[in-house]
Amino acid sequence: MKTRALGRTGRKVSVIGLGTWQLGADWGNVNEAEALSVLDTAYESGVTFFDTADVYGDGRSEELIGRWRRENPNAEITVATKMGRRVDQVPEAYTLDAFRSWNDRSRRNLGVDTVDLVQLHCPPTAVYSSDAVYDALDTLVQEERIASYGVLVETVDEALTAMERPHVATVQIIINAFRQKPIEQVLPVAREAGVGIIARVPLASGLLTNRYTRQTTFAADDHRNYNRDGSAFDVGETFSGVDYGTGLEAAAHFARLASTELPDASTAQAALAWLVAQEDISTVIPGARNAEQARNNAEAANYCVSADFLAAVRELYDVELRGQIHPRW
Repeated sequence: MKTRALGRTGRKVSVIGLGTWQLGADWGNVNEAEALSVLDTAYESGVTFFDTADVYGDGRSEELIGRWRRENPNAEITVATKMGRRVDQVPEAYTLDAFRSWNDRSRRNLGVDTVDLVQLHCPPTAVYSSDAVYDALDTLVQEERIASYGVLVETVDEALTAMERPHVATVQIIINAFRQKPIEQVLPVAREAGVGIIARVPLASGLLTNRYTRQTTFAADDHRNYNRDGSAFDVGETFSGVDYGTGLEAAAHFARLASTELPDASTAQAALAWLVAQEDISTVIPGARNAEQARNNAEAANYCVSADFLAAVRELYDVELRGQIHPRW
């Protein structure tokens, strides 16, 4: 597994990481044995970056990673968690006392004194400009509660605002073949600033596997069912904000390109390889519901794509999706 520097954390991590939203059972049920098997398989496949959050399964994902770390004390991994979504989303909720409380809970769940990386979890836009918020995060570092901090963002503008702060180590943002604006506007700035970029939703909530049809149904507790209209959280987190029907057509187009470029890879692996080819991305964090998915995701790091493929995927975006996606995020 290739590794890259994770921004200002001083750490190196695998170019393919593991997103653990699924392990919180927010995409349908994943039992404990399956979840631990996902973590085992990912690590055995070279993955050294686990991304979680305090709200994934109301802490279940953190607790499972904490258990896995106790059972694998010699594993050299970086664990990133998130905070901020346990309260009403108003800027006044983002205080030092709240940060300490949320951090205490995450440290208990993860079984650590110091969390490797804590990220603000898509807070209200005003938070990215708050001196008091960054002062509070710096205090958490000084108190050795956290080693580094970063932010999750919904928009390019939020990312650019956060990267102006000298101690922001990482920015986590949606980047995939259906969401290319950050490649144009965020990655060059991150490179100059030394900020690590964590690419989330890399498969557009599964659209880029090309396994869905108009007849596909999702469980009632799966956000691909209940958040298609953005009623629960930002609609850009579900199918990258792409209209489902449009996304199916674009996914079929991507699959045709991928089968020519990488005939031995799955469509999902081609989508991940396309992201790894963006050298200013530190790590890509696909999720996995089972060990096979975790293994296949990690293997995507072994594939290389051509400049022609990169250009073809860019044209796909420009023609089929740019007008719908580019102005919004």
